[in-house]
Amino acid sequence: MLLTISTTHSPATDLGYLLHKHPDRLQSIDLSAGKAHIFYPESSAERTTIAMLLDLDSIEMVRGTRNLKASGFSLQQYVNDRPYVASSFLTVAISKAFGSAMNGNCADRPALAKTAIPLEVTLSVLPAPKGGEILIRKFFEPLGYEVELTRHVLDERFPEWGDSKYFTLSLKAKVRLSELLCHLYVLIPAIDTDKHYFVGDSEIEKLLEKGEGWLKGHPEKEQIIKRYLKNLGSLSKRTLAMMDLDPVGSEEKVDEGNEVEKDRHRKRKTLHNQRLDYVVDILKENKVGSIIDLGCGEGKLLRKLIKVSQFTKISGMDVSYSELLKAQERLHWNEMSPRAKKGLDLFQGSLMYRDTRIANFDGAAIVEVIEHMDENRLSSFERVVFEYAKPRVVVITTPNQEYNVLYAFLKEKDGGEKAAMRHKDHRFEWTRDEFEKWANKVASAHGYSVSFSGVGEVHEEHGSPCQVGVFSYGN
Repeated sequence: MLLTISTTHSPATDLGYLLHKHPDRLQSIDLSAGKAHIFYPESSAERTTIAMLLDLDSIEMVRGTRNLKASGFSLQQYVNDRPYVASSFLTVAISKAFGSAMNGNCADRPALAKTAIPLEVTLSVLPAPKGGEILIRKFFEPLGYEVELTRHVLDERFPEWGDSKYFTLSLKAKVRLSELLCHLYVLIPAIDTDKHYFVGDSEIEKLLEKGEGWLKGHPEKEQIIKRYLKNLGSLSKRTLAMMDLDPVGSEEKVDEGNEVEKDRHRKRKTLHNQRLDYVVDILKENKVGSIIDLGCGEGKLLRKLIKVSQFTKISGMDVSYSELLKAQERLHWNEMSPRAKKGLDLFQGSLMYRDTRIANFDGAAIVEVIEHMDENRLSSFERVVFEYAKPRVVVITTPNQEYNVLYAFLKEKDGGEKAAMRHKDHRFEWTRDEFEKWANKVASAHGYSVSFSGVGEVHEEHGSPCQVGVFSYGN
């Protein structure tokens, strides 16, 4: 699989600064099932082209990926098109190789990173199994691209077999490089739809991040979201609700003439990211040095914690081993230096049982965890955390059940006036009063004080979507 990006911007060699890749060096990055090689077929002031060549191993794909299961014939896991087409393997490679450029970062040419320049992209083989040329055009043309497509026949020796589902795609536009890379990151798997890894909640976060500023206004946004998320209806509905910030009656109208208000809405974070940033800020304010994320899941909070120099010791615990593997991948564990790994620890464990490994931490974060427990088992959780581990600061977040009536997609799911719970695995969701009564009881029993706050858009009657309790010991 070959991807090329070219520019005639003057000087065209600025492409190397934008992508953080030197034209005179061949670079390779490791993927889960092979390598991606980055090189420059041409480099001059008039025109510069960078190329990414995927070199995937069919055997490693079977060993290291989740979704290459044989369904058609016995060797389908080993005999397929994945090594040769633009797919989720390519988008992962783009993210790893060009991550800084995708985020719009360029220390040497910061102004250039914000400038639209003439860019040409060629994808040697793009599969479009459902929708074909029409779908590809509907996805790219509204973003301002000039689209050129060449469809490949199944076999030139047997023209009667007809055309294949594979295209060579060329795009031309004057656009910021960061925008181009985000467009490719989202639209390639939305066209191909056959992701090689598990599609879960983390994909919503990636989609909202890479789609910020353009996806919400795209005329085919619903189709893009559904296909990117492999037509998983629950994930698609949640993404649309989060993008539109559409709890019924809660979002104020934006004055089209008020540029300050429009900019504020464009920059508004998802509730999930607001919550994580809020927890990090609390831990920083309380001068926490060592921190454990209890129920760390895929490591989203850990990624933010490791960027703060104040936190000298960071650990993550989760009951699910598969989630810990995802966390390692998210944290790029295999690429970390020994020094970085020394201050970070991941281990499997349960909050139902006393565990000496979770003791001796200044702070503990328990983010959207307790609602996954049976209420009759909370007493065990309370003793494990507040009696045995006894961190100086404990931050607990949980959904505010009162806010659920504002989410249209939850009311539709329930079919009535009372909204359903936000996740199928939630055992309960508390009102603000219920959470505060529980938290005050726990604090009183174990020598803590507790304060309450919320995260997200505040509704006059129903409060914030996320409620937070900060427990402090010895204050």
